[in-house]
Amino acid sequence: MLREILRSMRIYQWTKNLVLFAGVIFTLKFLEPARLVDAGIGFLLFSLAASGIYLLNDVVDVERDRLHPEKRTRPVASGALPVRAATAAALALLAVGLGGSLLLGLRFGLTAVAYVILTIGYSLVLKHVVLLDVLSIALGFVLRAVAGVELIADRSAPGSPPIEISAWLLVCAFFLALFLAIGKRRHELALLETSASRHRAALGGYTSKLLDQLVAVVTSATVLAYSIYTIAPETAAKFHGRPLHLTIPFVLYGIFRYLYLMYAEEKGGNPSEHLLRDRATLVNVVLWAGAVLLILSWPAP
Repeated sequence: MLREILRSMRIYQWTKNLVLFAGVIFTLKFLEPARLVDAGIGFLLFSLAASGIYLLNDVVDVERDRLHPEKRTRPVASGALPVRAATAAALALLAVGLGGSLLLGLRFGLTAVAYVILTIGYSLVLKHVVLLDVLSIALGFVLRAVAGVELIADRSAPGSPPIEISAWLLVCAFFLALFLAIGKRRHELALLETSASRHRAALGGYTSKLLDQLVAVVTSATVLAYSIYTIAPETAAKFHGRPLHLTIPFVLYGIFRYLYLMYAEEKGGNPSEHLLRDRATLVNVVLWAGAVLLILSWPAP
């Protein structure tokens, strides 16, 4: 049963929560070991709470998941993990994740609570409403980014300069998550075909043409938002003129690679798995992160 609980926790999905480290990186606190430790603990606690939501979602969607060619093999849907045990494990993970987050920092903990509330709302209502489903997923990524910054603010010494959240950074997180969510819906629609609406009501309101149009719009918005963020005067002032715009090619390649996987190889159903399994994507992310850290650690001009 423990093995099935670990499978249901979907630890590979924790890669989404790496967005929390944006706070310690883009506030230039990554050179402080104590702040890195705080970010690591925050990442773990936030991920445990997220896994609790995954388990609750499996319980709520058990009948729908049994209609899905891939999700029907999940422990709860397949019957390998009883619903009662899954519910108990979910509540325990939420208690540890949220309780620990509140102890680590009040603002960080409240942001984690807001994320859980949003995710529960998504599981119960929002994921069944066309467009609101993908928008709520994107908002979840924004809350992850906010949580990372609030954690640094909570753990900063009294009297330290206030930690500010870049609006452009949040916009980048929102559009990137929206891009991935729309790609996932496109994959689900193609995979389930005529039974799509039975698995998820919102899928019945989408068409391939609509999703392709949304992909085109959000792709442009994502690239534009990140480019503006890197060259904006406030970004240049914050990072003392360091050339963050040199990382734009990595973002372009990452988006192009995902579009290739989506359209040429008919993938895109699970971005977290693609990050771990697609070597080109993984190498690109590592290179982007390395370039960001290198640029931000350069001596200021």
